[in-house]
Amino acid sequence: MEKTVLITNDDGFDSPGLLALKEAIEPLANLIVVAPTLQKSACGHSLTLTRPLHFIEIDKNFYKLDDGTPSDCVFLSLTKLFKDKKPDLVVSGINIGPNLGEDITYSGTAAAAMEAVLQGIPAIAFSQVCKGDCGKLNFELAKEIATKLVKKTLQEGSAVDDRKFLNVNIPPLAPRDYKGSKVTHAGRRAYGFDAQVHHNPRGLEYYWIGLPKIDWTPTINPKHDYSDIEAIEDDFVSITPIHLDMTHYESIKKVEEWL
Repeated sequence: MEKTVLITNDDGFDSPGLLALKEAIEPLANLIVVAPTLQKSACGHSLTLTRPLHFIEIDKNFYKLDDGTPSDCVFLSLTKLFKDKKPDLVVSGINIGPNLGEDITYSGTAAAAMEAVLQGIPAIAFSQVCKGDCGKLNFELAKEIATKLVKKTLQEGSAVDDRKFLNVNIPPLAPRDYKGSKVTHAGRRAYGFDAQVHHNPRGLEYYWIGLPKIDWTPTINPKHDYSDIEAIEDDFVSITPIHLDMTHYESIKKVEEWL
């Protein structure tokens, strides 16, 4: 029986990254695409609870959700499009820009994968790191990696179990130039809080939050010694298993004693 894959993203239904992902895995499965109408980067794992949402058919098995988040796209697809049988896999991306370290907590791309695994569906989130002009990406390496990982998942099952997904970041390199893949832990990003301040023609002040640099802090992890950020810096594809249980178990006793 042919497998079915649901594709979504957070850059919008007309993103070149989404179209590249669709092209890459089209030979592998029956595809259904449901993506946000508008750019939803950094929306996190949000659902729309205060207004109705509408599916708008763009093409056969291709919808935009007006005006939904990536999590909405997965959640509502199960109601409208997968009433009898869930998809075999949810694939989110290809995001334009990295989702490294704590970016995962902001990321709509990762959030779609989170929503999928909450519903018992395996998921992979793909992000294309870019440096300089992100508009000139060709996604050649990202498409190659997506094809490989999606094919393996459909044939052999997910590499991770319940409520876990793979967060994949691809370096900005041609396939001939990258060094391979590394299984990594999520690193520690170094975030600033700068924003651009401007004034509109009437003199009203407004702020614009821009894209942060890929600054990071080296970490020493006793369980694993290679972070996703280090992998990208060293020209590897980073594959990070992510789980939704955010409990820090090592701190439970400390907090009990503190109380």
